[in-house]
Amino acid sequence: MSSANPVDDAARLSNSPSPSTSSKKLLPWLVAVAFFMEQLDTTILNTAVPAVSHALGVSVLSMKAVLASYTLALAVFIPISGWMADRFGTRRVFASAIGMFTLGSLLCGLCTNIHLLVACRVLQGFGGAMMVPVGRLTLVRAFDKSELIRTMSFVTIPALVGPMLGPVAGGLIIRYLHWRYIFFVNIPIGIAGLILVYLHLPDYRERKPRPLDVIGLILFGSGIALLSYVLEVFGEHMLSPVEIGGLLAISLALIAAYGMHGTHEQFPLLNLKLFGIRTFRTSAAGSFFTRLGIGGVPFLLPLLYQVGLGYTPVQSGLLIMPQAAASMTVKMVMPRLLSRIGYRGVLISNTVMIGGLLILFATIGLHTPVWEILLLAFCYGGFTSVQYTSMNTLVYADIPDELASSANSIASTVQQMSMSFGIAIAGLATAVFLPATVRSNPPVFIRGIHEAFIALGIFTALSSLIFSRLQSTDGEGVSQHKVLHAG
Repeated sequence: MSSANPVDDAARLSNSPSPSTSSKKLLPWLVAVAFFMEQLDTTILNTAVPAVSHALGVSVLSMKAVLASYTLALAVFIPISGWMADRFGTRRVFASAIGMFTLGSLLCGLCTNIHLLVACRVLQGFGGAMMVPVGRLTLVRAFDKSELIRTMSFVTIPALVGPMLGPVAGGLIIRYLHWRYIFFVNIPIGIAGLILVYLHLPDYRERKPRPLDVIGLILFGSGIALLSYVLEVFGEHMLSPVEIGGLLAISLALIAAYGMHGTHEQFPLLNLKLFGIRTFRTSAAGSFFTRLGIGGVPFLLPLLYQVGLGYTPVQSGLLIMPQAAASMTVKMVMPRLLSRIGYRGVLISNTVMIGGLLILFATIGLHTPVWEILLLAFCYGGFTSVQYTSMNTLVYADIPDELASSANSIASTVQQMSMSFGIAIAGLATAVFLPATVRSNPPVFIRGIHEAFIALGIFTALSSLIFSRLQSTDGEGVSQHKVLHAG
């Protein structure tokens, strides 16, 4: 039976003692290094998409493969992150992940064509697949559930410096240096992270780790990889409708086969039985569909600002920057917000608001004042920050400590799958609304981006229906919602 304190339970299960007081204080900062690297890498590249596509001689829409390949690699390899941590220990896996991510960054900066760049982004994704989930799992095991919202919010504040600096840094690099430095900036950060890991990260591991579900990894990984590929090529006329239909059927069959396999496997890659817990099921499903709409925004905004409105990369980065500033501000009040309103009220209303804000992005045109764009970006950043923190903490609300690793693997996999598919769907929506023959016409290009935003906004707002399945008291052990009103 699990102990009430995750630290005691983790120490009992591992061969590592509980972290010291000083290490526990530094742990959120250490994990934030990983979050910072990942977020900086993503946002700094988004701003540079037009310039990199020009340097590699490909269309801007083709660059979605570079963005999606990274998040797809995360989705494929995250399911084994929990097993890796249980088998080899959190410290060794976390350090190896940072090293792999840093190596991938170096190789990305040396690439000379888009195909090599996509391959190296997959290598980066493999490192990221172990880095962020294992860091989050360490926090879940080291802190009480009542501390989880505050700890997670604190961790993401330093990490949000990445999205705040990324767009501007990307613009400055494109303007004054070379696009390859976009990847090289990860190298010193990665080295610093490795030093901190070996000094302060606790080494949690299971004494008797479960065996790896190799068949499940093959079925699930190949299924979602093929599905992502179909979403990317759909609308680009690379394959015939019959070929696309066939690949789609195969990908869905592989995923369905994993569903059957995982239900009967004693030690499945992803523990599907966790979906029997209402808070976990609702949070995971709501997170997936909400992120499908939100996931394409970092791809669409730089295209709207640079290709459509004619802003420079630096100006485009400055227009995106308020999103991260708002996210950092909102993180401060998240515990109080959830304790007063509860998960159900927050997630339903907030998801609808995000959908409305996405639709408002479709009003940005050539004559839109800059202050309106900045205000909209700030509001969007604040609401998405509320959404992410709420979904990321609710998923653990009713999970026993001994199943934290399995829950973390599923939650992280769902998150990255939705982000990868979100980029692909955003590119698909743009391709549908924007014929290739008119993509060089800025007014027509803007209209196509607008229609994509409207479609994603409506989809996101409708995903709020999933959260209506929650009860008002769900997640009260994490949000302290019931405690507040009882007092």
